[in-house]
Amino acid sequence: MVVVLAVLHQDVWNWNSKALVLGFIPVGLAYHALYSVAAALMWMAALRWAWPSGVEAWANETGEDGEVSQ
Repeated sequence: MVVVLAVLHQDVWNWNSKALVLGFIPVGLAYHALYSVAAALMWMAALRWAWPSGVEAWANETGEDGEVSQ
């Protein structure tokens, strides 16, 4: 997904377009707004499925001084 988003970020097909979306938003700006939403969704998915929950559990077990609470 990251590679696909990296390729789609190079939107050379919108550089010379004078088209407007909804009558007032330049097509390049609308494209990048949708691109930003897609990137946010990709990172949300990465956090959902790839977050190291073991590290988070370890951090919750330690106290402020770094000692393991019992």
